[in-house]
Order: sequence, then C-alpha cells, then structure tokens
Amino acid sequence: MVSQEHYIPEGEKAILKPMHPTSVEGVDDMIRLGDLSEAGLLRNLLVRHKQSIIYTYIGSVLVAMNPYQMLPIYTADQVHLYHERKLGELPPHIFAIADSCYFNMRRNKRNQCCIISGESGAGKTESTKLILQFLAAVSGQHSWIEQQIIHANPVLEAFGNAKTIRNDNSSRFGKYVEVYFNKEGIIEGAHMEQYLLEKSRVCHQAPHERNYHIFYCMLSGMQSDHKKTLSLGDASQFKYLTEGDCLTCDGRDDADEFGRIRAALKILTFSDRDCWEIFKLLAAILHMGNIDFQSTTMNNMDSCDVLSSNHFSVTAKLLEVGDAALDKSLTHRSFMTNREIVTKPLSSEQATSTRDTFAKAMYGRLFVWMFTKVNSAIHKPQTDEPSYTRKSIGLLDIFGFENFPQNSFEQLCINYANEHLQQFFVRHIFKLEQDEYSKEGISWKRIAFSDNQKTLDLLAIKPLNILALIDEESTFPKGTDATMLNKMNTEHSGNKLYMSFKGNHGMSFGVKHFAGTVYYDCEGFLEKNRDALSMDILGVIQKSSNKLLKLIFEKEMNTNSFRQSLDSLMKALALCQPFFIRCFKPNDKKMPMVFDRNLCMQQLRYSGMLDTIKIRKLGYPIRHTFKDFLQRYRVLLKSVDSICRAMIKDKEDWKIGKNKIFLRDHHDSFLELEREQELYKKALIIQRVMIAHKDRSNFVKKRRAALVLQKNWRGHRDRRLKQGFARLQAKVRSRQLHTEYMRRRAAAITLQTQTRGYLARKDLKRKKDAVILLQTQTRGLLARKTLKRMKTDVKKEAQERIALELQQRLEELLKKNEEAAKSQKKDEEDTVENIFGFLPSAVGGQEGPAPEGFEVRKEREKEKEKEKERERERERENDEFSFSKFASLHFQGSSTHSYIQQRLRQPLLHHEDEGDTLACLTVWWIILRFMGDLPEPKQERVSAIADPIQMNLGQRQARRLSSLPEEQPKPKMQAVQEEEDVLFGERATYDRPMTPLEKLHIIVGYAIVRHDIRDEIYCQILKQLTDNKNHKSTNRGWTLLSICLGIFPPTDRLTKYLQSFIRYGPSEYSSYCAERLQRTLANGERSEPPCWVELQVGKNKKPISVAVGLMDGRSISVTLDSASSSAEVCSAIIQKIKLQDTYGFSLYAAMYEKIWSLGSGSQHVLDAVSMCEQEEKRQGKEEQHAPWRLYFRKEIFTPWHDCSSDQVSTDLIYKQIIHGLKSGDYQSDKEDDYVQLAAKHYYVQHGSESSMETTNKIVRECMSMTLIENKSVAKLVQMVHSAHTQGPYINSTKPAFEVKAEIVQYAQEKWPVYFSRLYEAEIISGPSVPQDQFVVVVNWKGVFFQDVTEAAFMQLSYPEVSGIEMSYRRGDVLYIIKDGEYSSEEGWIKARNERTNQTGAISLDAIRILPMLTRPTEETLVNMILLFHTNLWRKSADYCKNYPVKHVRTPIDLTNQIFGPATARVELRDEIYCQIMKQMTNNNHGLSMERGWQLLWLCCGLFPPSQLLLRHAQRFLESRTREPLASTCLQRMQAIIEGRKLPPHQVEVDAIQNNSTQIFHKVHFPNDTSEIFEVTSTMRIKDLCRNIAKDLRLSSSDGYSLFVKTSTKVVSMDSKEYFFDNLRQLTDVVKKGKKVKEATPTIVPYLVLFMRKLWFNVIPGKDITADLAFHFPQELPKYLRGYHNVAKEDMISLAGLLFRIQVETDKSQFVMIPRMLKDLVPADQQRIMTPDDWKKHIINAYNKQAGITVDEAKLQFLKTISQWPTFGCVFFEVKQTSEKSYPSVITLSISKQGVSIINPKTKEVLVMHLFSKITSWSSGNTYFHLTIGNLVQGNTLLCETSVGYRISDLLSSYKDMYLNEIPRVIDLSGKS
Repeated sequence: MVSQEHYIPEGEKAILKPMHPTSVEGVDDMIRLGDLSEAGLLRNLLVRHKQSIIYTYIGSVLVAMNPYQMLPIYTADQVHLYHERKLGELPPHIFAIADSCYFNMRRNKRNQCCIISGESGAGKTESTKLILQFLAAVSGQHSWIEQQIIHANPVLEAFGNAKTIRNDNSSRFGKYVEVYFNKEGIIEGAHMEQYLLEKSRVCHQAPHERNYHIFYCMLSGMQSDHKKTLSLGDASQFKYLTEGDCLTCDGRDDADEFGRIRAALKILTFSDRDCWEIFKLLAAILHMGNIDFQSTTMNNMDSCDVLSSNHFSVTAKLLEVGDAALDKSLTHRSFMTNREIVTKPLSSEQATSTRDTFAKAMYGRLFVWMFTKVNSAIHKPQTDEPSYTRKSIGLLDIFGFENFPQNSFEQLCINYANEHLQQFFVRHIFKLEQDEYSKEGISWKRIAFSDNQKTLDLLAIKPLNILALIDEESTFPKGTDATMLNKMNTEHSGNKLYMSFKGNHGMSFGVKHFAGTVYYDCEGFLEKNRDALSMDILGVIQKSSNKLLKLIFEKEMNTNSFRQSLDSLMKALALCQPFFIRCFKPNDKKMPMVFDRNLCMQQLRYSGMLDTIKIRKLGYPIRHTFKDFLQRYRVLLKSVDSICRAMIKDKEDWKIGKNKIFLRDHHDSFLELEREQELYKKALIIQRVMIAHKDRSNFVKKRRAALVLQKNWRGHRDRRLKQGFARLQAKVRSRQLHTEYMRRRAAAITLQTQTRGYLARKDLKRKKDAVILLQTQTRGLLARKTLKRMKTDVKKEAQERIALELQQRLEELLKKNEEAAKSQKKDEEDTVENIFGFLPSAVGGQEGPAPEGFEVRKEREKEKEKEKERERERERENDEFSFSKFASLHFQGSSTHSYIQQRLRQPLLHHEDEGDTLACLTVWWIILRFMGDLPEPKQERVSAIADPIQMNLGQRQARRLSSLPEEQPKPKMQAVQEEEDVLFGERATYDRPMTPLEKLHIIVGYAIVRHDIRDEIYCQILKQLTDNKNHKSTNRGWTLLSICLGIFPPTDRLTKYLQSFIRYGPSEYSSYCAERLQRTLANGERSEPPCWVELQVGKNKKPISVAVGLMDGRSISVTLDSASSSAEVCSAIIQKIKLQDTYGFSLYAAMYEKIWSLGSGSQHVLDAVSMCEQEEKRQGKEEQHAPWRLYFRKEIFTPWHDCSSDQVSTDLIYKQIIHGLKSGDYQSDKEDDYVQLAAKHYYVQHGSESSMETTNKIVRECMSMTLIENKSVAKLVQMVHSAHTQGPYINSTKPAFEVKAEIVQYAQEKWPVYFSRLYEAEIISGPSVPQDQFVVVVNWKGVFFQDVTEAAFMQLSYPEVSGIEMSYRRGDVLYIIKDGEYSSEEGWIKARNERTNQTGAISLDAIRILPMLTRPTEETLVNMILLFHTNLWRKSADYCKNYPVKHVRTPIDLTNQIFGPATARVELRDEIYCQIMKQMTNNNHGLSMERGWQLLWLCCGLFPPSQLLLRHAQRFLESRTREPLASTCLQRMQAIIEGRKLPPHQVEVDAIQNNSTQIFHKVHFPNDTSEIFEVTSTMRIKDLCRNIAKDLRLSSSDGYSLFVKTSTKVVSMDSKEYFFDNLRQLTDVVKKGKKVKEATPTIVPYLVLFMRKLWFNVIPGKDITADLAFHFPQELPKYLRGYHNVAKEDMISLAGLLFRIQVETDKSQFVMIPRMLKDLVPADQQRIMTPDDWKKHIINAYNKQAGITVDEAKLQFLKTISQWPTFGCVFFEVKQTSEKSYPSVITLSISKQGVSIINPKTKEVLVMHLFSKITSWSSGNTYFHLTIGNLVQGNTLLCETSVGYRISDLLSSYKDMYLNEIPRVIDLSGKS
C-alpha cells in the first residue's frame, strides 16, 4: 500500500481531535472501539491486517479478512487451545465461533447454524472447511465418517469450483452442510444440499478464467493408458477449456490434486467402476465441445451437417450411442403438434447451442448425482434411542455477491440468494432483537438500519415480481427475452430500485441491491430459465447403453427447484440458533498484506457493520428466562436481581423484562466463569467436609481401640505378675526332670548299641552260609550239565553212525520227521503269526555249500548296515524334535522311549481323567498283542460285561445307517473294574483270541472316543518301534502306525516329534506314513475305525481302488486312501466323465436296501465303508463280505437348472429317474404320470418304432413291481403303447436329448422332495408348530417342515424367507404396511422401521401395536415402552423357575432380556428393582428365592435405583439379615455410582450361579504366563491395571493396558470403561459375526492380555520385573521380523545373547544353531551369511558373553536395542496410495515421538511426524487416513490396511498421554 500525504485547510484544523487509544492499537472486539464511525472501523481492520491478524469480533459476529497467504494459526494446538473456551476469552478466531456452535448445541439442546457470507474470493469456502475440520477434531472419535465428511469437500470443489478473475478457487455453486451429532456430541453423519451450479461455465468462460477444476486435474493426473482409452490429450486441445485463455492456476498442481480427488472418491465409497464411468462422461463432454457444424440448405431451410472428426466418433463411443442417432439429435429438433411429431433441421448456430445445452445438462445432472452419492456415504442412521432427536450444526457456504461488466441470469439468481441471506442477517441482528425489547418492556431507542426487504419484494415476493415475470414468459412458446424485458419495464418502471436501461444498450435492466446496483443483460434469460433438452437429445439418452448416463437423466428436474430449495433453506435456518461470519476481501488483486481502503469501506457499508456494532454495543443479545437463569446461576445467589446486582456492577449492562433477563454480549462468558469458580469452591467445601468426616471417624475408631488396648494391657500385666512365681517353680522342676531323663537315655543307647551289634554279626554269618551253599549247588549243577552233555555227544555220535548206515532206509522217515517238526514249529508260533501272513518275511537260505568268500562279504554288508544305522541314530538324536527329547520332557516317572515287553503300571503321559488312565493301559495291552510282543490268550474268558468300544461303534452304526443322520454326542468310554488279580487294562472282554481287525478297532476306537489319549497311543507305538530288534514286531508296529495316521492326527504338542520319527524311519514306511499324516491333517480326522480293506492294503502300501456306479450303468474306478473325502471322489468322477453342470451331484453309499448320501463335502468315504462292515459283523458275518456299494447321483436341483447347458448331466439324471421309477423310489399319485414317462422313455430308446414286444420291455424297465402287481402287465403295455403311438413325438423329428430334458424337468417340478437335502431341527422360538422336533427339507422350491410321518406342516418360499430378515430393536417405532403380503392370522405383519427405514416382516409376538394415525409423541412412547417392559417379571420368573416353561433358555439369555432394556433406558431401572423385590416377598419356594437373590445381586452391580426408590431398597436389604447375599447386595448398591451400559457378562452370571460373590478372571502376559485376578462388577479397566501392576510389583501401571484377543484380532480395552462392559462390547462383535441362532448359548473364545502399550520412560534395568515379563517378550518378535535397522556386529552379539537365553550353558546345542537361525537373527538378514558362518560367529559371541545368566542376557539385549531410534515402536505394514515419492508398501512406526514412515526394504526413515504436527486421523474397515500440518493445506496419507483400528487407537493413546499425563507430572513436580 502506497502512503499518501493529505493537506488539511486551515479552516478545518479546528474540527480535528486526537485519535482514540483503541483506534491507535486496535481492539479484538469492535464493540469496544472508542471512535464508533466508519473511519474507526476501517482503521481497526487496517491495523490488525498489518499485524496479520485476520479475525475481529463484533460481539458474537466474526469478521474474517482473507489474508491471501498461509498463516500458522490452524494447527492441532490451536484446535485444543480454543476447545471448551468461552467466546472472547481468547483472541478472535474462527475456531472460537465453531466451538461456540458446538457448546451451545450441547448446552441448549438446539440446532445451530453458521452463516458464512461475503463476496466471491473473500474466503467463505476455506472458512467452511476449517469449521468442519474443527468439529471433526473436537468430536474426538477419529471415526471414518468424520473423514468422509471432510473429504467430500475436495470432490465437490473439483466438480463445482473454478478459477475466476477474483478467486482462484471460486465456488460456482452453493452448499449447505448439516453435521449430525449424537447425545454424546459425537459426529455420526451429515447431509449436504447444493444450490444453482453455474452450468454455463462448462461451455463458456470469461477471459483469464478456467473451466471447472476436474477437467484440468483429469488431463494432468490420469494415467497415460487411461487417457489413451478415452482419447484424451492436453487441455489446449479442447475448446471448452481454452475459451478463457487460461489453462493453469498459480499455486495449484492439477496432477497432485487428481491424486487427492481419487483418494477422496475412494473414501466416499466410489468404486473404481463408478470413477471410470464419471471420467467417461467428462471425456465425452470435452470431445463434444470439439464437434463442429457446417451450414447447408435443405428444402429452402437452413440446416447443417456435423463435420467429420475423430471427436464426434469418440463422443458417440463414450456415450455408447450410435453415430447416426447422435448426429440427428444435434442437427435436428422435433416438435409435438396436436396430431404428430414434426422434425425440422437446425442451423449451425442452433446446432452449436443444442450441443452446448446437452453438455451443460450432462455436467449438471452428473453433479447432482455425485451429491446424491456423497450423501448416501455420509448420511448414517441415528444410533441413539428413538426418544432422542439428534442435533445438528449447519454450515452455509454459498456464492458471494457478484457484479461483473456483463451479468446474466446466473448472477441474478446468485444475488437473489445473497439478498435472502442479508435479510436473514438483518432480521436476526436488528428486527427480532429490537422487537424483543419492545415485547418485554425494555426502554430502548430504536436504531435505524438498512433494510433490503423492498429489494426482495421486487425480485420475488410481491405479485408480478421480476422472477415471476421471467417464469411466466418462459411458459409461452413465442416468448422472447425482448417481450420479457418489456413486461418488466412496464410493470416496474415506477420502482426506485429498478432501472430500465444502462447507457444505450436496449436489452438490459438494473436492480439496486444491498451491495450496489447491478445491470443484467437479458439475452438468454428465458433459455436458461427453461433449462430444457430437446426430445431428440432425450431419445438418444434413452437409447444409450451407458448406465450412468441413463441414471443421471432418470429423475425429472424441476425448473423452480432453486427457489424452492432456497425457501426451504431459509425455513431450516430460522429453526436454528445462528452465528454469522462476514468474510471480507482486502483487495481485488489477491495479494497478501495489501489493504484497499475503498474496497473494504464498500464492504463495510453494504454489510451494515456499523449498525451491527451499534446494536451489539447498546443492546442485550444474551437473554434467559427467569427459570433457566436461576436454574443455571442459583449457585451464585438466590434471586435474579441479587445475582445481577452482585455480579454485574454497571446497572446499564443488564435489564429485567417481563419474562426474561437481558445481558450484554460479554456478560454471558463472565457469568459462566463466575459459575465455574463458585462450583469449584462448593466442591472444595464438600470435599473438606467429607475428608473431615472421614478423618474424625478414623480418629474415633483409633481412640476407642486405644482404650480397649490399654484396659487389656493392664489386666494382662497383673495376671503376669501372679503367674511369675508359679512359672519359676515349674522351671526348676523341669530342669531336674530333664537331668534324670538324659541319664536314662544314655543307658538305653548303650543297651541298643550292644544289641544291634549282636544281631548284625548273626545276620552276617547267616548270609555267608547261604552264599557258600549256593556256590556249592551251582558248581554241582554245572558239573552235572557237563557230564550230561558229554554223554549226549557220545550217544549222538553212535546215532550218527547208525544213521549213516541206515540212511536209505530212513530217508522217508526223515522227511516225515521234518514235516512234523515244521508243523510243530508252526503250532508254537503265536496266533498272530498265522493272521499276519501278509507281512514281509525274512528270506531264508538255500541248501548246499555257500560260495567261497560269501561269509566275508556278508559280514562286511552287515557292518555297513550297522554303520548306516548308527549314523541315522546319531542324526535322530541330534534332531531338535527327536522322540527321545519328547519322552524326557513329557513321560511320567521312569518311563523311557525304548522298546519293552512288559506291562505298564501307569500311562506314559499324564492324564487327569481316571477313565483315560485305565483306557491307556488297555490300549498298551492290545498294542503289545497286535505287534506280537505278548502271546494271545489260549481261550476266551467268560464275562458278562459288554465291550464298550463295540457298543459305541454299534450305536454309531445304528445312527448312521439311516437316510437322515442325526448328530448325537459321542459317549465317553469308562473302564470297567475287574478282579484284583487282573492288571489294569486287561479287560475280561479282551482276554480272548482276537483278529488284527478287532485289535485295530479297539485301539482306534479308544482314540476316536477319547481325544485326550491320542498322543498316548502314538507314544506307545513309537516306544515299541524304538530299539526294537524283532523284525516281525517292527513291521507290525509300522503297519499299526500307518493305519492310525490315516484315522486320527496327533495334537500340536506331538506333531513335530512324530514327523521327525517318521522321517528317520524305514524307507519303505517313511514316505508312506508322512503322506498319510499330511492327508489326515488336511482332511480332518475320521469318525469310524478302519475297515477291512484298509488293513489289507497295508501290505503293499498302495491306494484303495473302488468302483463308483453311475446311473447309466457305468462304473468309474477311483483310488482312495484313509483320508479321502466325498468331495475328492466327486471331483475325480466329474473330471473323468467331463461333467460341466456339477451342482447338486453327490456320492451315495448303499448296502442291502439302505442308501444314504455322503454329500460332496468333507465326509470321509471309508467311514461309510467301515459302518457297513460293522453292520455285517453284527449280523454274524465276516467284515470282508460286506456288500457295500458307492453311487454318483443327483441330490438337489437349483431353481435355475438348465438341461441344455450340459448333456452329460441331463443324461445321468434321466437314467437316475428311470432307475428310481423301476425301484419305486419315485412315486406319483396319478397312474398317467407313469404311463407318460414310460412313453417318453420308449421314444428316447427306440424312436418312432412301435411294437408290443418293445413296449413290454419298456414297461419292465420303467414300472415298479408294486405297480405291475396292482395292474396287469398287459394293461400297462396297452396303456404305454397307446400313449406312445398317440403322443406328439412319434411323427416328429424331435431329438431324443430334448425328450430326456423334458423328463428331467418333469421330475424337478413334480418331485422336489425326492431331490432335497434333509436336516433335523428343533424349534427355539417362533410360531407354534405341531412338534418341537421336525425335519427341515431344503430344495429348489423353498424350505419345507415335515414331522416324523413325512407330512409337511409348513412351507416357505425363498422370497418369504428373505423377507423376514428385517432387523429391529426394542424402542424402535414401526409403521404397519397393509398390502396383503402377510396375514396377521399367521402371526406376521409387514412394517417399516423408522430408524433404519428398512421394510420387512415381523412377528406379532415381538411388538405392541398403537392404534394411532400419526407418530406418537416422545412421552407416549416412553410410557408405552415402560408398559411393554412390565412383562419383564415373566423373564424374571423364567430365571427364578416360578412356573414351567416350554423352551429352556440359558441364564445368560434371560439376564440379557431382563437387564438389557434397563441398561439402555434409565426409566426401566426402578421397574426391574421393584419386580425382583416383588417376586422375593412372601415367596416360600426355595429355589425361586435363591435365583431371586442372584438376580438382585446382579442388578445391584449394574445400576443403582433412583433416589425415590433407594431408601426403600436399602430397607428391603437391611431387613433380611439372615440372607447371606443381603449385605453384599447393599455394598454393591452403594458402590455403583454410574450405571453400567450392558447386561452382566457370562463370567458374572457363572460366578453367582456357583454361589460365589467373588469374580475371578485369568489375565495372560507376554512371557507366556498367566495369573488369576479378582474383578468386581464395578471395577474399571484402569483400576484393574493398577491392581495387576501392584500384584506384579511393577514400578508403575502407566503405559500398560489390557487387550482382548479373539480369533480375528487383538483390540485394546478402553481404560475409562467398566471391565465387563468393555469385554462384552469387544466379544459381542465376534459373536454377531458368527450368525449364532437366537437363544443358542455360545461361548466366544477370547483371552485377556496385559501388555505395555505406550513406550515412554522405558529404561532397561530400571524395572527388572517389567523388563523380563513385558519388555523383552514384546520387543523380541519385532527384532526377529526385521523391523529395525541393525548393524552386522550388533546382530551377531544379539544372536549370541538369544542363543544363551534358549540353551543357557548347554554347549552341546551348538550343532543346532543353523536350524535355530529364525529364532536368533532377523528374518531378512539370515541370507547375508551362510548358516555355517552364522554358527561360527554366534559361537564366538556366545563364548565372549560367558558368565552371564539368562536374565542378564535378556537385560543386555534390551540395553542394546534401546539405543536404536526404533526401540519401543509399534510397526504396521500398509499400502499407501496418496504420496508418489513413497513406495507403494511402507512401514508405519509409532513411538513416543510420533509417526515415522519407513521404507521396508532399506529400513530408511523417509519422514518423521511429531505428534504436535499430526492434525487428525481416522480409520475404516480397510483404510487408515492421516493428516499432517495445518487444517488448510495439510499433507494427507491414505493407507490400505485391515488394522487401521489399532493405529488409530495407539495414536489416540499417545495423544491422551501428552495431553493428560505429562501436564499432571509437570504439575506434581512443580508442587514438589
């Protein structure tokens, strides 16, 4: 600003006076200006503008000056500074206005609005965004909906803002944003309205102006391949973008903006498909602008043709219309006459206008559709109860007043809207306020002000106003702009506010607005007002294939929508408490620090600021009713008058009216501060009195205790003196007796010594004689044996001589003797040897002399084999998971891992269940017999006790061999007590010879029934295979192991050890067993023991080959193993027969007359085979002869089944139907159905041939024997033959396949029940049914319910089923819809939920109907809810068991129904107390009383009764002193202050049901330990954390938190919440996700963890307990995952420490280092050296660290990593899409300093953001959003991640720590 000198004439110097001090320095609130004039106002704004202070108050009105530069006043610190501060307490700021809106909304329970007005370029849009950012920040939830609301702005700005000569980001539309808050003041949704988009800018721009931003952003930021697809290039190539000759905007990067727009669209739930369709329409608009026309003549009429260009074809392609149709719609126009449609050609100018109209309409409709789409994303249903109406804050950001050299219809509408806003301002500031003074009788001198009401009358209010004349003329077909102007001139020529001309131009008129006179050019007024498309354009749109184009043109646009929406806006604003922000421009050049006095003075004048200051200074804008004023400020004094006199010194600053008290603007804040101070003083008084009362009570107790102590001490002292002498006498006597005792004791010891010596010598002599005798007998025995052997040798030599002489004669006898010997040897073998003939046997040698050197080679081979075996044994022993290590860790007592042939006295593993222990001993006995290590019993011991395994298998067999399998719990086996002489496990039923299959069934049967002994069985088998030298026993053991591996898997504890054992096993079994184990782990365990087939294939270890029958007679051979499922078999068959339509085909098993489905899922095929074999055995036959069969059949149809899609499928189903007819499976009520089907089958098989012989054959193929017996064959043959010859096919050439399809379709339509899936079910709740247990039949027609007689009693179609899914909750208001879809007689009606706006069916049992025509009032609803919930006594009675109930409900379900409504609604709490106490009064039922006290105990821990009921409830409890729970209930009632939010947790209910008033919960720690802690119902999480820290002796609980771990996530608990409330909130989410049936008890698995969450003040060594239990186990996984940037030397040193931690001082584990690298070295650094090099370096580091303990090693590890900057960080790997300079995948690191962004590959920290620089963040289901910097131009980071909730929670915790904990620590240190 250039300074100028002004000379004052001598005559005027006398009127000069000194400037007021307030004008010299400037003031925050211009009400305090001493020089109240236009010059004083201007001077104040100038002074503050020079100081870069852009905000100034006028009372509660904010004046905002656009600085045209970035100021550091919009940071997160400023947000926290202005939050919860009174207006005027801090310097003026837009945040103060926003906080006042928020505070008044919550305090007054009234909607607020903020009117932001000013000229274009004054900063209205930025002010709106700042208020939205502030509201999102103070809401404090960092929710995704907040970010969606904020990110709606960049999208709408891109499509609705453009660069103009006055503003680089001018809003060319108006919007009203309404932000909704719940009763806690948390944002839960928003709604936006748009007003009057400037569509003409799409086609035409003024010089130095641009089109809308989105076009330039799209062309600059879109990927090249996408641009190529849309045929887009540079912006200079399109006419619609170059008319203003301005393609760029200073300070704006269009490419970066495009990335932000795409990110915002993604946040607003626009899919990639939506974005692409939007860009297609935008590209079509650009190409359309380049379409040119050439003038021609047709039938003496002007016409035109479209010039051939690529742009025209691209436009047609993008709009997905034909070129000819688009050409005709642009060059011709059709008119509707009385009788026909007339089409005429258009001139080139008219065609150009039509093209532009189409483009503008397309863009305008697209803009409206995007608004709708955004609203659908940000508008959320109300979450509070229906009785509460959520409040809102409205922000109006609308176009400013415009006056250009040439103004058109758009400027008239914009200025009309500004006139409305100015009138709204005038009305609230001047009119209503002064009227209020007059109404209340306040003496007041009215202030004159500028009123623009007459201008509004001229424009739109009075009859024949300007806008009405424009609308009227627009309806006339022959109306023109000239005729319209003439009418306006004629009507308003006498109005002073209307000017009929400007200069010599004849097509203009002028209007005197509040901001100045504006002249409007009438050209194009009518066309723009009509805003109509031609019939041809609309026809092209209807024919288009572009879905989005058709969608945006579906809704008809109202031409008067702008005026109507503006009127509705004014009505909405009138219902709100308004705040005003007046935005000013300091200059027109958009330059910082430049102040144009004339421009600012002009804005001050027309905005009425001087008058505003006057009325704010002299008036009383703050007014309260007497009742409200006293209710709020009674703490100050007792009356209104006394309060004002005492608090407000100047009497003129307050006035008392008839009904209200009036105050100056600043006194509201003053009184609030005084009120807070007085409340603080009163709180101190209350605390002082309570502390004094407490201290005095303690003093009285201590004094009373001291008196009692003194009295007792005196009595004790006197008694002690009297007893002294007696004690002295006793002492003397005791010493004498002691001396005598010691003398006698010495004599006794001497006697004992001599006696023991004599006895020892005697015993030695006896043993010596015995040894001599034993030696004598032994030597005699050896001598006799030697003599006998010598005699035998002599005798043998004599026999050999005789044998040689008689060799020929005795040859035959020798052969017989040899056969007898062999037979005798076989008899001596165990019975098992006969049965195990399939096992490989040792190869015997041949007779005759061995070759020379054979023995030497054989010895060498044996040595090599032994060496290999020793090497394998060494590897096995060095293996980390060797079986010997498992045995040493887990085996009981002295049990080893090696082979034995003895009975066990106890199992190898520990079992808590005694039945499991006895079962293990039984299994060990059977395993020894199976392997041949124990002989088989010679005969069966008779016992009357049945085999429980066989009994169990029989029950399962009987259950499974039915067409409808029912799931029953498997019975648990119990061991049977035998005689004392029988060892444990040797059951009488097993003490008999058994086949190997029987033994297998016993071993595996125990494993199936008792899951806890499976590891025991595997350990027993492995033990018998270890060091077993018996080859036959080993083979049998490996066979047993392989069979078991195919039936059931081991637990995780044994799996790795078992895999290691198998890996080192024999080569012929190793791979086979490993494969069977993997298959079982993949497909799951079996439910039946192995079958005979599985035992047979154990010899060759090959898959089982079975034949599966098809319905066409073919058999498909498939291979099975023990783990094969029906899904695998079906898949193999489908591939072999090349079946395409696979849905509904399943595998079936059959035996005799029974057939049942195995489905096509996870059912094990060999389980069905085993069931068949067991059934065969029960009938007294052998298992291998069981006649089981497998079939592949169609089980169920789909509603959309198409026979023509797959001929193979149709043929199989057709053959199945024919087979079913023959077997009688498919039956029909009509005989004609059988005849017609047989005739069709005749045609399929034999075509048009017709003979009785063939017909006879067909009848026998199709008809069941029952039907043939009922009807004679001849009659059936005659009927089928007639149907065939008279049918429609015999004379046709219809293919046989189509006839097959007709048969299949007939079966689908007529016999749906035969193609169904059946399920047993039991009703829990719902309508009454004949039986509680029934069968649910599901097929393509719907869901059927059948009783046991297969009669259907209810049927539901799929539309009916889906219609019952409407969700509602208690307290919802439902509107009944009577459209006849549901019948109330059946218990169902149709309704619409007011809260969710969903429509569906609901049960009449769940609602209470109110016969009202309109919506009931809130009071009526509350009363009805109370009335409705009076049936809670029924739930209480259910719990107390006062009367029988039909359906049993779990206690947690009942407590949910009893206490759920009361925790949500305070009105019901007293009702609950009263109903429970009522049921416990005069109740003589013992069980009922017990349950009643349990309910009352739970109730007292949930919420207290009201003050009205509290006294009576206490008296009720105090009067029942004999009840053990009465005192506890009273204590709980007194302890609960604030009620809980949710019903009791399962743990609370379980505790009181077990008659325990103490509740314990297990808490787990990071070091894999856990402890039990007591938790009360009223304990908050922060208190529990303190208790845990105190119990663990941690130095402090700060930084620690509780976490809940479920199957899907780990969530931090809120420290401010009640423990059980928060636990239910976190676990109920998982419970809902499982879709559990109503009233079905389900325990959601979870763990409660206690860990360090915030890493501040963590110094290793300061708190050893925390270091070992928390810091080390939490930091180690981060280190091993490779998050830290570590030097090689540090890695080696740390690896040595970690190795010491794992093995301590065991150096024998050095060989295991290569296998342990994953536990020693970060994952991404293991390959920088070879395993051997790592081993060498780690050993060196280990040796250097010798002498330290494991705990010292852990501490040294922490001390090392604590030096790194990433120590204590929490890392998150996310995918980012917002910053091009970052890699796509980054690592977010959160520490006590802030958030770091790390390159995961290089570990380089790309940037580090302090918490003070982080403005906001939020998280969604798959996204996380972070804003850094100020609220105006902050950097945004958008990440894709599923753990955004964890990042958000951690950031909130660190922020809270800095805001709350750090100031508290500083305050405490300051006090100290």
